[in-house]
Amino acid sequence: MHISTRVAGVLTGLALVLGGAAFAAPAAHADVTACINQVERELQGGEAPDSVRMACYVGLTGDHEQCVSGLTAAGVTNGTSVSACRVAPE
Repeated sequence: MHISTRVAGVLTGLALVLGGAAFAAPAAHADVTACINQVERELQGGEAPDSVRMACYVGLTGDHEQCVSGLTAAGVTNGTSVSACRVAPE
């Protein structure tokens, strides 16, 4: 009886940890999406290239300067780069 209680506790803990990770993951994706969407608005309907997606991902990690320089290197205006990178880590 004692072993089954321990197994049940371990399984419950594992389910909570995995459920928490799955719950947190979409929030990160939404932040990168917000960054990419701002750039795509400047492109007026064009899809953002992979270089923009990578720069926005860098912005998600909190490296604002690297995000801005990555976006401007990809041809995005400085103003849009700054605002897009600002929403990435939110």
